[in-house]
Amino acid sequence: MPPAKAWLAVAAGGLAGSELRYLLGLVFPDHPGSVPWATLWINVVGSFVLAALTTAWMARPQTAFWLRAGLGPGLLGSFTTFSAVAFAVDQLARNGQHAVWIAYLGLSLVLGLLAAALGWRLGRLAAPLPPRTGGRP
Repeated sequence: MPPAKAWLAVAAGGLAGSELRYLLGLVFPDHPGSVPWATLWINVVGSFVLAALTTAWMARPQTAFWLRAGLGPGLLGSFTTFSAVAFAVDQLARNGQHAVWIAYLGLSLVLGLLAAALGWRLGRLAAPLPPRTGGRP
């Protein structure tokens, strides 16, 4: 069982991430029958940030577990959700917008992967991995 500090960090991060997502949904509402741009950009930004943080944490394994758990699965896990993409695709499909939901799903995948790749690169630049010792070069 994880320590109470990590559990509380995930719970607090989850609350903050879901509230932030909800707030952005209010500020940038998705209108019925339209492309859910807010959901797309929330997930793309979250993919970028999570990849950057994870890469930086790999270079700094001494980062406290509770902090990594609170920010990763907690905050960013609740901020970015595949269920929101699935719901958006379902709504577009129910409206008969088949070309739109297929493009939206593809765009979500491609932009999410590109954002993660850029986040990884930024994380490597911000916190380069220490040189390997021993083993093969």
